[in-house]
Amino acid sequence: MTFIVAIGSWCLAMSLAILLLVVRLLPVRITEWVVGAYVAYHRNVPTLVQLMLWYFGISSLLPDGLQIFLTDNNGEAVFAIIALGLCQAAYFSEDLRSGLRAVPAGQMEAARALGHGFVGTMRHVLMPQAVRNALPALINHSVSLFKNSSLAMAIGVAELTHAVKEVENQSFQTFETYLIATITYLVCSLAIMAAGAVLNRRVSISGAR
Repeated sequence: MTFIVAIGSWCLAMSLAILLLVVRLLPVRITEWVVGAYVAYHRNVPTLVQLMLWYFGISSLLPDGLQIFLTDNNGEAVFAIIALGLCQAAYFSEDLRSGLRAVPAGQMEAARALGHGFVGTMRHVLMPQAVRNALPALINHSVSLFKNSSLAMAIGVAELTHAVKEVENQSFQTFETYLIATITYLVCSLAIMAAGAVLNRRVSISGAR
């Protein structure tokens, strides 16, 4: 369940982050304000509060039939994925925005001169370079997202921390139980960082060529 929540929210966050970046680049002032407000909200409100808002607040506004369906089909995990994904999208979008700023302005002009439109320029020229520039920050925030998946315990998601607490309550072996959880989180986080380092090295070499 920890991996389901982490991977699901990561996919949602990255997809939304790219959309937010593209919307922010549109030559319309109000879209920049809207995206800026979205980023400011999610970066300044605690993630736990956002989880509570989605599970206890927004869920209560849904139709009764949909509430019953979610209750019967692990709705806690669904709301955890939505809340964590929306929150992390704000950080990913800022990482990509910083990476895009590091791309020389001449790249855009050269792509347009070769006949690429806005979408083609973003897809084939600017975004690959922006992702490469932003990769270290994206990796760090991906690790943070994995660790924040433990907050889903607060709304009843049976992820690793929730399971550890249940085992501790039954076995009364507090130190051993939480030591295993600590090691598990540490190993998984280090694995993500190692995979990111390998990816960063491969992308950097490819870009240098």
